[in-house]
Amino acid sequence: MIVDERIISFIHSLERDDEGIVGEIEREALADEVPIIRKETKEWIKTMLLIKKPRKVLEVGTAVGFSSIYMSQFLPEGGHITTIEKWEPRIEKAKINFARAGVENMITLLEGDAAERLKELQDSFDFIFMDAAKGQYIHFLPDVIRLLAKDGVLISDNVLQDGEILDSRYVVERRNRTIHSRMREYLYVLKNHESLETSVIPLGDGVALSVKK
Repeated sequence: MIVDERIISFIHSLERDDEGIVGEIEREALADEVPIIRKETKEWIKTMLLIKKPRKVLEVGTAVGFSSIYMSQFLPEGGHITTIEKWEPRIEKAKINFARAGVENMITLLEGDAAERLKELQDSFDFIFMDAAKGQYIHFLPDVIRLLAKDGVLISDNVLQDGEILDSRYVVERRNRTIHSRMREYLYVLKNHESLETSVIPLGDGVALSVKK
């Protein structure tokens, strides 16, 4: 927990639960313990989408498709989302959920390892949402920056790792040390990259908001 739990509970009390199929898919994902965007992060992303009004969105990490479906509600007319997922069970569930939500025409699901699929893409995106394997963010970043349009927005989720990012690597459990060191490297590169202006925000599990110069 990186923000006082009472504050989070208060923020949640101000928000309305999603209705219809979007709310249903969210509840199912939470019940199945699928890692999806946290409620307060979700609301912030909605606001960012309404400000930016992106026509081309790239998501790295589809899971069961909830975040793509959620974001699709706030795109301008003609807006489209390309999303990448490699785990077969989640790919199949995402396809089912896209059909249930009636958004198949707004979302293109690319199957396979993001490191490979990103290299294949040649399009330009004005909004990119990074929400895949945390230890791979740093490896995805060169292609993500290449694909991000000028003045485009990159949102990276879960960058503060419930506050564990502050700990010495010797305090972190051995199995988490690689992710810990790579995320620290990722944040350093975001903050110091000549093509980006980045703000790290203690929201949800930590988000980084980057704009391409």
